[in-house]
Amino acid sequence: MANHQKDFLFVLIKSLSKSEKRQFKIFATRLETSSNTKFIELFNILDKSEVYDEKLILKSGIIKKVQLSNLKSYLYKQILVSIRLNIPSQNIRYQLREQIDFAAILYNKGLYKQSLKILDKTKILALENDEKLMAYEIVEFEKLIESQYITRSIQGRADELVIQAKELNYRNTISSKLSNLSLQLYGIMLKTGYVKSDEEYKYLDDYFRKHISKFDDKKFGFREKYWFYNANLWRSFLVQDFLSCYKYSFKWVTLFYDNPSMIHLNPVFFLKGNHYLLESLYMLKYKSKFKKYLSLLENTIKDSHFPVNDNIASLSFLYVYNNKLNYHILEGTFAESEYLIPEVLNKLKIHTDHLDEHHEMLFYYKFASIYFGNEKYAECIFYLEKIINNKNLSMREDLMCFARILCLIAHYELGKDYYLENQLKNTYKFLIKMNDLHEVQKEIIKFLKNLNSIYPTDIKKEFVKMRARFIELEKNTYEKRAFLYLDIISWLESKIENRKISDIIKEKAKLINR
Repeated sequence: MANHQKDFLFVLIKSLSKSEKRQFKIFATRLETSSNTKFIELFNILDKSEVYDEKLILKSGIIKKVQLSNLKSYLYKQILVSIRLNIPSQNIRYQLREQIDFAAILYNKGLYKQSLKILDKTKILALENDEKLMAYEIVEFEKLIESQYITRSIQGRADELVIQAKELNYRNTISSKLSNLSLQLYGIMLKTGYVKSDEEYKYLDDYFRKHISKFDDKKFGFREKYWFYNANLWRSFLVQDFLSCYKYSFKWVTLFYDNPSMIHLNPVFFLKGNHYLLESLYMLKYKSKFKKYLSLLENTIKDSHFPVNDNIASLSFLYVYNNKLNYHILEGTFAESEYLIPEVLNKLKIHTDHLDEHHEMLFYYKFASIYFGNEKYAECIFYLEKIINNKNLSMREDLMCFARILCLIAHYELGKDYYLENQLKNTYKFLIKMNDLHEVQKEIIKFLKNLNSIYPTDIKKEFVKMRARFIELEKNTYEKRAFLYLDIISWLESKIENRKISDIIKEKAKLINR
């Protein structure tokens, strides 16, 4: 898992590919008269080390402790410079930034017309790729040159630049306001979670409409549309309107497929949009479309034109495998999905420095769900305990909560009644501390707590009664999301009908048939 306490220089060196390391060493030899310099020696020591060990560096004798910090800073900077010099030429943003730098060099040398010529060409390229912030920066640079020096480059140039500046500023302001709204909604999600009552719904809806009503989406370009869909999607998630989640995530993804050049320019936004689309379809249990868009995403990632770097590779793994597991859980094909677990574990090791810890825990919960559906309760408990014993999941109380509840049910299935009473107490204490304790969670705990006091002859009646109670709760807008974490109703039905839970879920999946 990603450990952000690691030394930054060490993590950077470990992230380099073989070709990047080779390029750096070639680059470094040009900086000094000899390749056997202190900063290259430090690079070699860190490159060969499995963990960052300052004692090992000092023991090598290449540097004193008081000088180490400066040497590390110098090496860090030179590695970044080396990578920057070898970035693929097809990266539009780097091309634009490079041309703006060239124009600045020419401007500082007094070659104003040459500078303006580069800026004009670069501005056209920026606008073609919807890089309006850079285009605005270029226009401001052009205004600076035109206002300070009589270039007479184009008649009526002043009016043209003023109009361009106003238009770009207007569009950038819209994008900024929409991105601010999107970020604020995400902040609400982290702080208070999903809405839990009609009062909270009204407050959020009024807040959203107050900020979104100022915009006319018919005049939007690509970037404004992207942030507009993004903000609407977060609003939909917060109010648990899954159909609206699908609507705006679909618009988000379609926007990219309608503008394929933007997939290459903004691959992270493209991947995130697809993940939200698949998450929405999972919540709606829309299997056919889920399978279609998962397959389309995989094919797009495999395309030779799709960008490749460490960040994109990690996100691609995260979103593809997360949704592969979701598809099997949706279908109830638990036995058929077990082959994915060792694949994911191996890939987690590869991408360990690029993923948040909660993503790893989320994978563990899905493993546990698959093993539970396959009636392998010991394996289920193994992964759930990894989540329960993790002390760093303060932002994912929902995951912690359902991990504990599923663990209780798995222990019940194993017949380990002697564990239940103590675990029930611990789980109940944990739930009390939670900020968003739902009725579903209360009912599950109360139900499990009473199981041991029910006569064996009456237990099926209790299962039937609880099933009816949970079916009612599932209809509640503010409670239904809990059933996506834990299909308690299917489990109760498996106990009532004395059948496998996987068979129950498979039957339901066929009945939905969409």
